[in-house]
Amino acid sequence: MRVLFVSDVYFPRVNGVSTSIRTVRADLAAAGVDTRLVAPSYAAAAPPGDEAGVIRVPSGRVPRDPEDRRIKFGALRRSMALLEQQHFDLVHVHTPFVAHYAGVRFARRRRIPVIATYHTFFEEYLHHSVPLLPRPMGRALARRFTRAQCAQLAAVVAPSEPMRALLREYGVAARIEVIPTGLPADRYLPGDGARFRQAFGIAADRPLLLYVGRVAYEKNIEFLLQAFVALRRTRADAMLAIAGEGPARGRLQALATQLGIAQDVHFIGYLDRERGLADCYAAADVFVFASRTETQGLVLLEALAQGRPVVSTAHLGTASILRAGCGAIVAPEKADAFGQAIADILDDPARAAQLSEQARAYARGWASSHMAERLAQLYRELLDRHAPAGSVAAAPPAQSHAVAADPRS
Repeated sequence: MRVLFVSDVYFPRVNGVSTSIRTVRADLAAAGVDTRLVAPSYAAAAPPGDEAGVIRVPSGRVPRDPEDRRIKFGALRRSMALLEQQHFDLVHVHTPFVAHYAGVRFARRRRIPVIATYHTFFEEYLHHSVPLLPRPMGRALARRFTRAQCAQLAAVVAPSEPMRALLREYGVAARIEVIPTGLPADRYLPGDGARFRQAFGIAADRPLLLYVGRVAYEKNIEFLLQAFVALRRTRADAMLAIAGEGPARGRLQALATQLGIAQDVHFIGYLDRERGLADCYAAADVFVFASRTETQGLVLLEALAQGRPVVSTAHLGTASILRAGCGAIVAPEKADAFGQAIADILDDPARAAQLSEQARAYARGWASSHMAERLAQLYRELLDRHAPAGSVAAAPPAQSHAVAADPRS
């Protein structure tokens, strides 16, 4: 089976969608599913050593967001036209922007099924991207937009059960399958916390809290800073590390200064996902999280896989991960209560050890290879149902599987 992935974002842009796509492609390959990925280029040429099967399309800047890129529509159409000479059984879209419409158009021309994974809580994304738009209007637009896009699909993949419930609330009538991404095998390899602390000059016995993820307004990091202030009333020795980049960094740094905690809040930027990030997780005493917009919350699973006790709120996708006995404490979105939940772990080494053991055991049940098998089964079911209409038989015969050259605009 051969599947075409289409996305408006991918590495070197670091976020949950990029991580999910890379994980799924690797696991699908092990399950016998060949994939090609169409994604934006973040430079004048494809990055050196770019992954096999990634077709880079020229892109432009996104206003007010230096990290993201906007695929150039004309270049994307030319890339997709070249791919029509190759055989694909199904199209899998991963973002609700230009890539969605290109993927749907390609599938219709080839008469093959098209599905999408709903990675993005678009309602909240729109609110933060267009802050001048009244929230009720933005919510209505986002829901209508989502219904229209999902109506074009043979199926929708929701990364969590709460996300499926939300889509049903929107009025999405398409088939929805809940299939989380899960964690690849290398995320279970223990990191070296001592190495991380030494590299960043953090004393071995200093309590360290950690947030990993995009430094964006919708991630609710401002609340974590407020909770950190509350914690320091009883644990003045605590430190907070924020690993990631994003448009809210400047504002958050200013807020940390305003709150009088700047010297104890470290913005450490992106880390190497091969070892640096695992070391970072392993160095932390508690992983903290409060995003309201996660469709699945992969960083929570990464922290749990490293045996880190977690203190988090529970919204959307995070609510489906944070279950009883998972090694996490679900705290209300109130600074004092959240800070106290962290203090309870820091002040009780026996409880921290118990949570750590629970976290590792729980995370093992989220292996990405199992999730990829479920996704491959969904592909097969859709192809079987589509076959009587002549879609698979009508596809052009397989030709060269070489990656199409990037057309430059």
